[in-house]
Amino acid sequence: MMRKYIPWILVGALVLGVLFIYPYYTSTFAPSVSIPAGQSNVFYIPAGASYDQIANLLLQQNFITDPKGFDWVAQRMNYPRHIYPGRYTIEDGWSNRELVTRLRSGKQTPIKYTFVKFRTVEQLAEDAAQKFDMKEAELLNLLTSPEYLDDFGLNPQTVISIFIPNTYEMYWNTSAEDLVKRMYKEYKAFWNPERNEKAKKLRLTRLEVMTLASIVEEETNQNDEKPRIAGVYLNRIRKRMPLQADPTVKFAIGDFGLRRILNKHLEIDSPYNTYKYPGIPPGPICTPSIPSINAVLNEEKHSYYYFCAKTDTSGYHQFSKTLSEHNQYAKKYHQWLNQSGIR
Repeated sequence: MMRKYIPWILVGALVLGVLFIYPYYTSTFAPSVSIPAGQSNVFYIPAGASYDQIANLLLQQNFITDPKGFDWVAQRMNYPRHIYPGRYTIEDGWSNRELVTRLRSGKQTPIKYTFVKFRTVEQLAEDAAQKFDMKEAELLNLLTSPEYLDDFGLNPQTVISIFIPNTYEMYWNTSAEDLVKRMYKEYKAFWNPERNEKAKKLRLTRLEVMTLASIVEEETNQNDEKPRIAGVYLNRIRKRMPLQADPTVKFAIGDFGLRRILNKHLEIDSPYNTYKYPGIPPGPICTPSIPSINAVLNEEKHSYYYFCAKTDTSGYHQFSKTLSEHNQYAKKYHQWLNQSGIR
């Protein structure tokens, strides 16, 4: 008699198996990740996020279509005990298992941090806080702490010199302290034996090169003109003439939008006022670009001691060997400023 029921028992067992296995299969291996058209496939897990917060973020950002299935897989893969903050790339059509495997691995997708120029550490900290999972105040506290910076041989006036404008690959959850350490490492690598030797021949320290390069950076956007401008300032240094660089006065005043330097501006009492104080200022007035740094290290050899902006709005300058010649160019430039209504 039992033989008559064996096929039905097998069918029942098969049906029960399917009913059990199918939900397991769909929750684990079936496509569950959906990335809406136009939405980024990058998912961010902030520091300190809990498992419940992560699950809610995935749901809110429409990355998962089966939250119960995701939770079922995550719990069995013990994901709540293996949470790693960071920036993760997620692929459309992934299963819950593939998604949990990626998040549980801690294998982030790095970001490319690119910056061109900052004039102050405040600007730098504000920008970094927008690119990384860090607080602006946290980074600013480090960049203005004499005690912390002393370990690097830096101070609040010189620390900006280690931030050389370029593109750097880093992780989104890089901490403020790790960012400073990374930039210091990049700075040391930048100053290779060849650059150090060129600075030595100029009788300048690395900081002095960076500071002078920052002035060149502020004087012109024309890379082909930078070695000539660098040569002017180096000629003045050799003659023990004051630099008389207008950008340093703007920095001292703190008004970077100033389009015309007047006599009253030259009276400001600041070590950055190169009309009042001789020599190179105590630190960079911006983060100089690599072309500006190389311009100082590879100055154009000439006999110019003065330069004045041209009136053709080209961004280039007239260079002079004598003060009288320079005054003629300066007079024309001031007349052009007046006519242009720049007061």
